[in-house]
Amino acid sequence: MKYYSTNNRTLFTTLKDAVLTGLATDNGLYMPERIPVLPAEFFRGLHEMDFKEIATAVAAPFTGDEIPEEELRRIVTHTLQFDAPLVNVEDNVSALELFHGPTMAFKDFGARFMSQLLRYFAAQINREIVILVATSGDTGSAVANGFLNVPGIRVIVLYPSGKVSEIQEKQFTTLGGNVVALEVEGTFDDCQRLVKTAFLDPALREQYFLTSANSINIARLIPQSFYYFQAYARRNRRDRNVIFSVPSGNFGNLTAGLFAKRMGLPVTRFVAATNINDVVPQYLVNGVMKPRPSVQTLSNAMDVGNPSNFARIMDLYNSDIDAVRKDIAGYSFTDEETRTTIKKVADATGYVLDPHGAIGYLGLKKILAESGADENGIFLGTAHPAKFKDVVEDVLGRTIPLPETLENFVRGHKQTVPVSSDYDDFKIELEEQLG
Repeated sequence: MKYYSTNNRTLFTTLKDAVLTGLATDNGLYMPERIPVLPAEFFRGLHEMDFKEIATAVAAPFTGDEIPEEELRRIVTHTLQFDAPLVNVEDNVSALELFHGPTMAFKDFGARFMSQLLRYFAAQINREIVILVATSGDTGSAVANGFLNVPGIRVIVLYPSGKVSEIQEKQFTTLGGNVVALEVEGTFDDCQRLVKTAFLDPALREQYFLTSANSINIARLIPQSFYYFQAYARRNRRDRNVIFSVPSGNFGNLTAGLFAKRMGLPVTRFVAATNINDVVPQYLVNGVMKPRPSVQTLSNAMDVGNPSNFARIMDLYNSDIDAVRKDIAGYSFTDEETRTTIKKVADATGYVLDPHGAIGYLGLKKILAESGADENGIFLGTAHPAKFKDVVEDVLGRTIPLPETLENFVRGHKQTVPVSSDYDDFKIELEEQLG
């Protein structure tokens, strides 16, 4: 399998180079030369396969002969040390819980898979790999923990000061070791801009081997497609069509779902459910993509005003707005709607949503109401509600128990380096940290 840039379909490279460099030399995102369609026998036996078997079969066409079969199984086994249960919330509505990993967020899947893929490729080169990652919440914690003390790799996490929850912040600022947290005076979009600019800086590229663990890296997307197949295999009613509602910020998770659909997963439709940072839902309405500065919300991991993976969606659909609309519906919701939903669902069902899951739930309920069809509705639960303890407790008026995993992070001591959003300032600090 070869990979090309979204900015130039004739610019091909290997999986190894795509993963190691993260971003193409022309500033495009890497895409597989084709989306492999899985054979009919795979889908016939899907319900009898366990999660690791499903994941290995899904990943194999993307890794091809660059990753030996035995090594791929090892990587998948390391990645899936936890389940992704499908939990019934109400009739026709289930939550795909993706928060049972070490940082209790869906990004553990991508970070753990990528860490082992990079570890394998790093052994083939004689240079230290520096990972630059921008985060609006859970990416930083998942990447930092996934790569903690992995030989030959250093991690630099950039995050917007005061715009992530305390627990999220503690998950990547208390680790030390090969992980450094840069606290940026600005927004997530500023952090993402700094990372992208660094990748295009010839002086930095010559001095350091830079790559990214954001969803701009294809190694993050491949494993995120695993759990769509897992959810489909475990759904409650197999005679119903399936709709997935995806809480969306940088749109990597939704793009992975679109990969799964192209691979043959019979998904009726996807919902791009966002907070008021709604540039993609607006695009679906008027056909024009207008990035804008992000606005801070309760669902901070989705506070993205210029989602990187939109380029991959455009590539998948050849920028055909009608084709995009056929597969994706877009809805946005306010903080007040988010609060109301957390309270309403908890009171009615006992199920506790985090702010991101609440938006996924809202998007699903809206499309089910509009379609009027008898369908399985699945929304992605992307983070444990205890990661947003203050918000959820305030809404519910009661205490949310903090899992021991999160408690251990909270007790840690925050270690960060403040930096402005000016690229020259950031570059000076980066070079100082890397020595």
